[in-house]
Amino acid sequence: MKKLLASYGRDEEFRAVVEQIIADEEKKNNNVLARSLRKTLENIGVSPAPATAGLSRLVPFPDEAKDFIQRVEPRHTSQDIVLSHENLEQFVSLIQEFRQADRLKRHGLSVRSKLLFCGPPGTGKTLCAEVFAAELGLPFFHVRLDSLISSYLGETASNIRKTFEFARRQPCVLFFDEFDALARSRDESGEHNELRRVVNSLLIFIEQIAPSGFLIAATNLDQHLDPAIWRRFDEVIWFELPDTGMIRKYLTHAFKNSKIAFDPGVFAEELKGYSYADLEKLCVQTLKTSILDGSKQVNDAHFRSALRQAKRRRRRESQIEGGRLTG
Repeated sequence: MKKLLASYGRDEEFRAVVEQIIADEEKKNNNVLARSLRKTLENIGVSPAPATAGLSRLVPFPDEAKDFIQRVEPRHTSQDIVLSHENLEQFVSLIQEFRQADRLKRHGLSVRSKLLFCGPPGTGKTLCAEVFAAELGLPFFHVRLDSLISSYLGETASNIRKTFEFARRQPCVLFFDEFDALARSRDESGEHNELRRVVNSLLIFIEQIAPSGFLIAATNLDQHLDPAIWRRFDEVIWFELPDTGMIRKYLTHAFKNSKIAFDPGVFAEELKGYSYADLEKLCVQTLKTSILDGSKQVNDAHFRSALRQAKRRRRRESQIEGGRLTG
């Protein structure tokens, strides 16, 4: 509540604090209150009240785009993600630009709003997009590629146009995951004319759109992207596997609400090469093992038991991947 009062008059911060309050109430299963707060937040801006006139309200879904876009309520904060120093600087700079957009535009300067996230699976691209939206106080929308990509000739490009039109009108973070499914290189053998037409349309849409918030595309397969895609984005942000320092920080945070009888940081070196998704599974399994053991503390044995399972899973996955490469 103190944060809410302190953010009075600063639109983005105000919305971010309200989103956090709503998320907290949802975690407590106070769903009636959460829904009421959500409805009130979405209606802000309908009446030109002086204190809230600058807050952007949610634009109703146009019927033609509702099947392709899903709203996702951010459930994580900046405390739940570990970023490299380089990426942290990038996001701080982007947030600063967004919050002072009018000031930049008065000087004839544009605001960076089209971002491409690249990196291996499990390195935090989707989580980062969600946290980024929460920090900005913008609603977070996920593009449903399974619905967007149509089996009918010509429809996919039309669906993309409708999605981009929504992003132009609605201040939000619009997130395309597995972007390579849409933006695959037109030079790859076997790609048919329909895909080429889709990529051509996508290039035009990205070039021309000036989103009210941010357009973020993420891919694990950047080597498959069409070469012309890269220069359409204002920034390309690379997500790498965490180093030992980042692993140690992640483990400390993962067990911050648990009583532990060991130092998880000592395993950081052994966990080099693990993604954040791998580390999350490892920590969750450790907690489960502790609970099932009836222990009041998480100890070294619980962690080592979960680690053996993680190593076995990674070994099997490597064998499967190796079979694909040689098959």
